[in-house]
Amino acid sequence: MTTPLYVKYSSIRDRTLSLIEPLIDEDCCVQSMPEASPVKWHLGHASWFFEKFVLQHYEKSFTPFHPAFLTMFSSYNKSGQTHPDPKRGLFTRPSLSLTREYRNNVNERMKQVLKRSEEDEMLRMLAVLGMHHEQQHQELMLADVKHLLSQSPLNPTYNSHPLLDSPVPPPLEWCRFDGGLVEIGYKGDEFSYDNESPRHKQYLEPYQLASRLVTNREYLEFMKAGGYDNPGLWLSEGWDWMKANRRPHPLYWRESDQGWEEFTLSGAMPLDLNLPVIHVSFYEADAFGRWAGARLPTEAEWENAASQQEIEGCFADNNRFHPSSAGGATPSANTGDLAQLYGDAWEWTQSSYSPYPGYNPAKPNENEPMSFVWDEAVGEYNSRSMVNQYVLRGGSCAIPKERIRASFRNFFPADTCWQFSGIRLARDLRDS
Repeated sequence: MTTPLYVKYSSIRDRTLSLIEPLIDEDCCVQSMPEASPVKWHLGHASWFFEKFVLQHYEKSFTPFHPAFLTMFSSYNKSGQTHPDPKRGLFTRPSLSLTREYRNNVNERMKQVLKRSEEDEMLRMLAVLGMHHEQQHQELMLADVKHLLSQSPLNPTYNSHPLLDSPVPPPLEWCRFDGGLVEIGYKGDEFSYDNESPRHKQYLEPYQLASRLVTNREYLEFMKAGGYDNPGLWLSEGWDWMKANRRPHPLYWRESDQGWEEFTLSGAMPLDLNLPVIHVSFYEADAFGRWAGARLPTEAEWENAASQQEIEGCFADNNRFHPSSAGGATPSANTGDLAQLYGDAWEWTQSSYSPYPGYNPAKPNENEPMSFVWDEAVGEYNSRSMVNQYVLRGGSCAIPKERIRASFRNFFPADTCWQFSGIRLARDLRDS
């Protein structure tokens, strides 16, 4: 008997394999920077999650596929026995073929275990968590592959999907929100991460959000105006970071005699001035906002606005893996209708990543059961990352639409720019 849960499980696992089809074996084994991971490690890690947190607890006479895999493909555990992230690229073994064999083995074992998922709620919850975890790594794989391929002088193409000329976006408008006492956090009975709860009240001053994302054209104006040469626009730590890296432009921009181009998963392309700027750090987003006479939104401001809109946008489902233009009808500043709020690019907020009031990592919302297994899998999922990072909202062109909701919190250190991150501006209402 094949359960509906296993059908969903299989579709997500198959999607991962489809994402690596354009790659050659050598592409899958290299780590291009300490923050990234080889594709082979991502494949092993996703299977590790199911073996560690599902099969180990629910499979009769559990025997690991390979005892060393429980450590080498781990990213976190209470014993601390993890292989250091910057050295994942030193794994010449296991081979990619053996890693695939590990994946197939776990799939067959999961098929048997998930037959009990309809009467075992904890089993179902752990399997669903693992599926969302794998989708998270699908997004990370795309970001890591993009960085890896950008290092090659051959300018390799991952994706044959054409990037067509984009329409000119409408002028930036300011959409007003009255603020007041609002509720923030996940509300519902479906899956959510522990860091989205508990739902709580928060007071907001009246504010405005930009009607769309900042474009390449607007960011180029910031650069031409000396934005990367003016320390008055930068946080002191951001200025030090920018100078140390000697890169006065977004990560994948390149200047030549023909003008600016941008490296994409479809290869090196002339810079499309109508598209949102992406792959900028928090430092760059913050400096641009200051130059523009605005600021980054708080995550509560963003969620308050997002909770009033339908989830539509450019997601990974279209296999484009690059943002789209906001071209089309001008959003209404009176109704708060915002373009590109979901999808296209993760939007930096000025909010530090920290727990919500009453946060309990072992019990993400009050209606879900707790157990030792759930505590082991979820208790470390996000709580240990709640330091020295900033929140991003909205999803991107590298994440499937089904994963995104208004309460979804992504988070990265301020210097992160290899993710698909962009800029939406905000203003206090009194500054308008």
